[in-house]
Amino acid sequence: MKGAAHLRCGIVVARVGVLSLMLAVPASVRAQEASTQFDRLATALLGATPLESDLHNLTDRIGGRATGSPANLRSVDWALERFRAAGVKAQKDSFQMPSRWLERSAIATITGPGVNFSPRIAAMPFSVATPSAGVTAPLVDGGRGSEADFARLGAKARGAYVLIEQDELKDIDGLFAEYALTAQIEPRAFADGVAGIVYVGSRANSLLYRHNVSIGAKNTRPMMVMERESGLRALRLLRDGTPLTLNAKLDLDVGGPYESYNVVGEIPGTTKANEIVLIGAHLDSWDLGDGALDNGANVAMLIDIARQFQRLGIRPARTIRFALWNGEEQGMEGSFGYARSHAPELDRHVMVTAFDIGCGRVQGFFTGARPALVPLVEKAIEPVRGLGPFKETDAPIVGTDNFDFMLHGIANIVADQESATYGPNYHAHSDTYEKCDTRVLRQNSIVAAALVYGFATMPEALPRQSRAEIEALMKSTDLADQMKSMGVWDGWANGTRGRQK
Repeated sequence: MKGAAHLRCGIVVARVGVLSLMLAVPASVRAQEASTQFDRLATALLGATPLESDLHNLTDRIGGRATGSPANLRSVDWALERFRAAGVKAQKDSFQMPSRWLERSAIATITGPGVNFSPRIAAMPFSVATPSAGVTAPLVDGGRGSEADFARLGAKARGAYVLIEQDELKDIDGLFAEYALTAQIEPRAFADGVAGIVYVGSRANSLLYRHNVSIGAKNTRPMMVMERESGLRALRLLRDGTPLTLNAKLDLDVGGPYESYNVVGEIPGTTKANEIVLIGAHLDSWDLGDGALDNGANVAMLIDIARQFQRLGIRPARTIRFALWNGEEQGMEGSFGYARSHAPELDRHVMVTAFDIGCGRVQGFFTGARPALVPLVEKAIEPVRGLGPFKETDAPIVGTDNFDFMLHGIANIVADQESATYGPNYHAHSDTYEKCDTRVLRQNSIVAAALVYGFATMPEALPRQSRAEIEALMKSTDLADQMKSMGVWDGWANGTRGRQK
């Protein structure tokens, strides 16, 4: 097709441009064999691979894959089969999820003088369930949830559902701002004794989505997102003086610890086989949509890269692991579990990278506030420089599966991808296959392959940081604030998560 052919032509031109510059360098410097191996890999990734059909089967056939659900277990078996069908050594890695949380149904009714309507709602992950008859309480205007807003409400907040207005979400920056604000709003509301919190949805056109309650499984109240248009309607009624009552019925499947699984594939290394370069994407998703952007696209990409390494017989010096994490949406639990069960190997993990921003073009990498890592990233991606521009941002990132490796002092990288369709569809019913431009996904696969192949073949490797060095990183960056806003600070503070010395 014309679009795909145009993309391939552009990538080939970029590669030829880079290679023509490399040919002026003596063979002893340019490592001809490694260059040839990567050329073969890049060409294969542009070819007729099962990338699109894998993404179709994961999203359209299996669908949303909340950890603990039957669909999630099917996705684990599916991913294991796809690795093994490609001849890639792979296994299920078990770990313990601390608690089960799944929504069965969520129903709301708003009543008042001359008012009766039923807005669509979604329970927030880690909301508590209600009795079958629901919980009925006054619905009050919480404004933006600021300190001034709660001071204005005073005693009216106690025992009431507080309705919080939010800006419409446009992009990833807005998404992170939303997380940061809710982490401030919820403690204020809990301190004032609210019955529950209702967020006016930040997505247009009545689109529902899920965000975790900021304190996670410690939450003790009903928490929900209301479709934007109905939420704004309720706010207008409240602001013209109409008293409103909300009945919310949240039927949830909740429980204690249970076993879940990551899927880990491996391309064995040669001369440094005991050293590991790990690339990961998370297999789980929330269940309102089909989890294409978050994060099925990158799961399919990783499987395709591993497939082509195996098909071409490419064996770099270091071992490359392909990790498909579970439990990411509920606190990065799968990668946390891997860090626990693979603790004796962590000294041998040279680099860990995460791809978790959908199908947007890779435009650089976050390098975790480790300046020595930046030139190594740039060295690794030099063969694909023509697919840039790329910009490395030397800052720590919390919110995906690099996190526990950062807390263990391992060099960690997160792909910085253009927002594309990611932000407005994040965790939403609209996160479906057609939102992904698979032509861009193929281009990203070449960049990802260059990154891991580069780290698996270069002689350099950064040492692990000590706990003292990680604590210094927290003091010199906003890492601690990010951890608190994402609800993952306590594990580090109490010594149950991260490096101990």
